[in-house]
Amino acid sequence: MVQATTRARIEELLRIDFAPRHRQPSLPRLALATVLAIVGSLAADAILVAIGTKVFPATKGYVHFQFSDYAKLTVIGVLIACIAWPIVTRISSSPRWLFFRMAILVTIVLLLPDAWILLQGQSAQAVAVLVSMHLAIAVVTYNVLVHVAPVGRAPAHLHRH
Repeated sequence: MVQATTRARIEELLRIDFAPRHRQPSLPRLALATVLAIVGSLAADAILVAIGTKVFPATKGYVHFQFSDYAKLTVIGVLIACIAWPIVTRISSSPRWLFFRMAILVTIVLLLPDAWILLQGQSAQAVAVLVSMHLAIAVVTYNVLVHVAPVGRAPAHLHRH
């Protein structure tokens, strides 16, 4: 009984109710959003690396600023977010609210390797650029998904009166 009550409280707190009152994002819109999120995130990464190496010339040639290094991880992360979005829209009647908080939490977790390499003696300037890249990817991906592949208006029979 205690476990069921605790689970219910957690689900209520997280707005997980398995009762969406909206249409799911369409597959074509989700596919478009995925492509745009990947391209937008990679573009943001490239721009931030270019700016970072201009502002901090000592970071030029930094291994994590190689396109092949950051592109693979960026694409994997964006794909995971793009898979998560339709799942969140199915389990919550407040998917944007939940997805936004999940994006913040995941971004914080993804900053841990940056903190680790900083503690290992990597350049603080280079790590600052990596942090900005993580933040940019989160902003781009979240916004593309919720705006390009939004949930739709609920069918009339799902409206609660």
